[in-house]
Amino acid sequence: MKRILTAIAMSVTVFSMAGCCDKTAQTDDFQWQIDRFDDIKVMRYQVPGFSELPLEQKLLVYYLGEAAISGRDILADQNFCLNLPIRRTLEGIYKSYEGDRTSQEWTEFEKYLKKVWFANGIHHHYSGDKFAPGFTAEYFDTLLAATPDEVLPLDFAPREELVATIKPAMFDPALYAVRMNQTEGQDLLATSAMNYYEGVTQAEAEAFYAGMAASAGDDPTPISYGLNSKLMKDADGTIREIVWKEDGMYGAAIKQITFWLEKAAGVAVEPQKTIIENLVRYYRSGDLRDFDAYNVAWVRDTLSNVDFVNGFIENYGDPLGFKSSWESNANFMDTEATKRTEIISDNAQWFEDNSPVDPRYRKPVVKGVSAKVITVAMLGGDCFPSTPIGINLPNADWIRRDHGSKSVTIENITYAYDKAAEGSGSAAEFVLREEDRARMKEWGSIGSNLHTDLHECLGHGSGQLAPGVTGAEMRQYGSAIEESRADLFALYYIADPKLVELGLIPTMDVAWAEYASYMNNGLLTQLSRIAPGKNIEESHMRNRAAIAGWCYEKGMADNVIEKVVENGKTYFVVNDFEALRGLVGELLGEIQRIKSEGDFEAGRDFIETYGVRVDPVLHAEVIERFTALDLAPYGGFVNPVYELVRDEASGEVTDVKVTYEESYVDQMLRYSRDYSFLPSKN
Repeated sequence: MKRILTAIAMSVTVFSMAGCCDKTAQTDDFQWQIDRFDDIKVMRYQVPGFSELPLEQKLLVYYLGEAAISGRDILADQNFCLNLPIRRTLEGIYKSYEGDRTSQEWTEFEKYLKKVWFANGIHHHYSGDKFAPGFTAEYFDTLLAATPDEVLPLDFAPREELVATIKPAMFDPALYAVRMNQTEGQDLLATSAMNYYEGVTQAEAEAFYAGMAASAGDDPTPISYGLNSKLMKDADGTIREIVWKEDGMYGAAIKQITFWLEKAAGVAVEPQKTIIENLVRYYRSGDLRDFDAYNVAWVRDTLSNVDFVNGFIENYGDPLGFKSSWESNANFMDTEATKRTEIISDNAQWFEDNSPVDPRYRKPVVKGVSAKVITVAMLGGDCFPSTPIGINLPNADWIRRDHGSKSVTIENITYAYDKAAEGSGSAAEFVLREEDRARMKEWGSIGSNLHTDLHECLGHGSGQLAPGVTGAEMRQYGSAIEESRADLFALYYIADPKLVELGLIPTMDVAWAEYASYMNNGLLTQLSRIAPGKNIEESHMRNRAAIAGWCYEKGMADNVIEKVVENGKTYFVVNDFEALRGLVGELLGEIQRIKSEGDFEAGRDFIETYGVRVDPVLHAEVIERFTALDLAPYGGFVNPVYELVRDEASGEVTDVKVTYEESYVDQMLRYSRDYSFLPSKN
C-alpha cells in the first residue's frame, strides 16, 4: 500500500520557532491565528506572489480553487453517513436561533459545530474518536423545538425521523464510536463508522478485492482496485461497487468539480490543458484506467507554474486500505525555494545507491523524481481545514516505478504555523537543554522543511518491492509503515555530510536540531494530541512514536537518548547524534525489508510494540503541562477569498483579487451555503 500524501506527516513541532524566507511575510501586522476552540487553533495563510502572476495563471488558480471547494460534501459523507444531516441540522439551528446566545450550553453547542466543521464530521480529524457534545440532549431538544422546518435537512427524512436518527449518533457514546478502527483481531469494517462499506464484513471485502486482483493476473500496470467506490451488499447477498463519478454516487458534487475543471482547461496551456481534460474524463467515466492515464500525464508535467491535486487519492481513512478520500488543492511554484528541492531530485540516484537498505530493495534506476516548493492558494476536501505540509504523488506503485513521482513542500503553510506559534513558551517547557533550544531556534525551520523535502521527494519514492509483492500486504498497518519508511529516509539523510557538500545545509546543527525535535515529539509532546485513556490510532502519530520508541530502546545501553526527570517534569535528550543516525539507518533497512517483502507480522509487531500503547502516567503529565501553557495541539486554516475583477464597460475579467479577512465561522457558513451540492442521504 502506497498512500503518501503526508496528511500532517511531519506535524510541525510545537517548538518550531524560526520562519521561512522573508518574502513569505507580506505584512507585519497579519493576524495568523483567528479562532481557538477545544484542542484546535484556526489560522490564516498568505499567498505571496499571487498578485505577480499573469492574468491567465491567476484565472487558472481561481478555477482550480473553485473545483477544490466544490467537493467539500463528499468528504463529510465518506467520513460517516450521517455527517451531512447532522452538520446541516446544527447549521440550521445556528443560523435561526433567537434565544440566549450567551449561556454556557450555547457556547458548548457552538464549539461542537466548529469541531464538526473542522473535522468534516462528528469524529476527530486526527484520532477518529467521536466528539462528545458539551451540551445535554435536553438542551438540544430545546434548540430543535425553536428551529423551523425550512432550515432543517428534511431531504434526509421527515423531522421526527431525522431527529430520531441523528440524536443517538451524536449523544450515545457507544454508537459509531470511532471513524476507523485498526485493532487487530476485530472486524475492522463492523467496528468503524466510515462510509466506504455497507453491509459487508472485512473478510468479504478482502475476498472481493483479492478476486479482482487475481483476475488481473500478472498485469504490470494494475489499477488501484476499490479506490473510487463504495462497496455494498444488496438484500440478496450480492456484493457490488457503487462508483463515485459524474452520473453515479456523489455525482451532483462531481458535476460542479468538472464544471470548474473545464473552466480551468479553457485558460490552461499544454500540457496542462490535456492533463485537466484527462481528469474530467475520469470523473465522467469512473474508470480507474482513465485515472491512471491522468496520473501519468500529471507526473510528467514538471514545468507548469500552476499545479493542483484533485481526486480520490489517499486511503488513510479506510482500515483495509482500498478506498480513498476526496481531496484537492490549487497551488503555484515558489521558484526561489524550489532550487533546494531541485538539488535533491537531481541527486536522487546517489541517495538511493547509498541507502542503508538491502541492495535487492533499492531501485537500480530512479525515474522521474521531481520536487518543488509551492505556495498553496486553495485547500479543499481532505486537505482542509487541516492540511498537509508536503505531498508526494501519484500513489500507484507501477506509475512510480515506470514514470516517477512528483513531490511538493508547502512552505507558506509551514511559515503560517511558525508565525502562529511564536512566543508560545513550548520550547522552554519541553526542551531541557539550552543548547538544544538555541539550535532549534536557529535551525529548526530549515531542518523541518528539509525533512519534508527528503520525506516526500526521496523517502516515498525510494526502494522497490520484491517480485510477487503487491504493496497491499500490510493491511491496516500499511500507512504507518509507509510513513515510517519515508521519515526514516529523511532522518538518515538529513544528517549526511552530502547535504553540506550539496549546499543544502551550512552545518550539521540543522540535522541535530531536527533529530532533537523529532525524538522529543515522538516520545513526548505528541501525547498532548491523545485523549486520556486512549492509545495512538492515527498512522502518522504511530509512525513517529514507533521510530522514536525503537531508537530510545535500542540505544538505551549506550545512553543515546536519555530520559531525564527534573523538578517533576520529564524530558528526552539526545546525547549522541551520530549514534542515533546509526540506529535510524539500521531501522530504515528493516522497515524497507518489511515493506519490500510484505512481511505483515514484522510490520504489525513493530507498530504495535512501539507505536500504539501510551504510558498513562507520562501522558497525564504532558497533558497537564500543555494545559498550563494553554496550547492547542492541532491547527488548521481558513482559505483566502478570491474575487474576479471585471471591467465595468466590457464585463471582461481584468484581475483576480485576494483578501484574508473572512472569519472561520463566516467561511464555514458560506461554504455550506454556496458549495453544498450533495443531498443529505447518499
